[in-house]
Amino acid sequence: MFADRAKIFIKSGKGGDGHVSFRRELYVPCGGPDGGDGGKGGDIIFEVDDGLNTLTDFRQIHKYVAKNGEQGGKKRCHGANADNLVIKVPEGTVIKDFESGKVIADMSGENRREVILRGGKGGLGNMNFATPTMQAPKYAQPGQDGQELWVQLELKVIADVGLVGFPNVGKSTLLSRVSNAKPKIANYHFTTLDPHLGVVDLDGGAGFVMADIPGLIEGASQGIGLGHDFLRHIERTKVLIHVVDAASTEGRDPVADIRAINQELGAYNPELLTRPQVIAANKTDAIYVEEGAEDPVERIRREFEPEGIKVFAISAVSGKGVKELLYEVYHMLQGLDQAPVIFEKEFDTSTLGAGGNLPYTIEINEDGEYVVEGPRIEKMLGYTNLESEKGFVFFQKFMKDTGILDELEEKGIQEGDTVRMYGFVFDYYK
Repeated sequence: MFADRAKIFIKSGKGGDGHVSFRRELYVPCGGPDGGDGGKGGDIIFEVDDGLNTLTDFRQIHKYVAKNGEQGGKKRCHGANADNLVIKVPEGTVIKDFESGKVIADMSGENRREVILRGGKGGLGNMNFATPTMQAPKYAQPGQDGQELWVQLELKVIADVGLVGFPNVGKSTLLSRVSNAKPKIANYHFTTLDPHLGVVDLDGGAGFVMADIPGLIEGASQGIGLGHDFLRHIERTKVLIHVVDAASTEGRDPVADIRAINQELGAYNPELLTRPQVIAANKTDAIYVEEGAEDPVERIRREFEPEGIKVFAISAVSGKGVKELLYEVYHMLQGLDQAPVIFEKEFDTSTLGAGGNLPYTIEINEDGEYVVEGPRIEKMLGYTNLESEKGFVFFQKFMKDTGILDELEEKGIQEGDTVRMYGFVFDYYK
């Protein structure tokens, strides 16, 4: 079956640790610190590969981990940066945070390559911590941890026009007639499990991309059958063509079918009902109208054209009326934004890792001290030397960048008040 969803684990590389060492040369008995910095960990990068059209590869491999940076060395040698891990995906892949379902990136349009997780920074070697009062520091900074995340990959077909309708109404036949697509066609419900794309070429170089969205059933928006798997492909289309069996060869009511399809679209995503629609009343070559009975195509027109939805009588088998349908759809597309539908970023991965996603708390104890605790703080204190000038500057920047200073002020801290962080106690001054 067409693979359009996959859950994978991704992790960027850890930064290399800084090195602790001292110059040991002839005639230099007390050389200064010369420990080098660690290298940067590898990034996790997603890149569009035009040669791919499914997410099948991710069904076999579920874990993608970038390499760690190299440790720093003696004689101020900088550790090597790790290579980035590039993950190839087909165009139209949406990367989501698995837990929240929020969009991290949409690999569509001009977005061909994006860094999703950044590798940890390399730690500073002890040569960076020398001061006039501490000329032989015996510590170095460890490398930052990498970022890690479970993500959901979803492939959403990129097409201008989507063919929607119940199974066996002739969508695949229509697509095969008007484009170069070769979908399998047979008279079975749910025959089409794959969304097929076809390029429709019109006179004068005009044309558009059409997708045969697999047949829907009632309850699809609640995930019945393969509803969610199919409906997600409609989200990128700009114009919808409802294909119905106007001849009711299987005893279905075409008017009721259109109403049911729109109900499923609206239940899944109300915005889909704002897309322009046309109706292709198919299988007109099989229509038999008894004397005195209403033509089923006219009944469909009477029902939907007052709502602004045009109805075209066609036969996908013979080609009757198909050309008029295609040119109407083309003119509809010309009045719409030509840029592809892109899903906006909803989840920022920059706060992950290196303590960025770890919580902290601020409470006022019985002595009136502002107590700041949590794994985020403990992690920072674990690799920061507050006795050194550079370490204290780093500490101040951490307090500001993480919003701890702003939160302390919101809680009413005044100059001279005491702040306690585990074993560290200091007075607050702006």
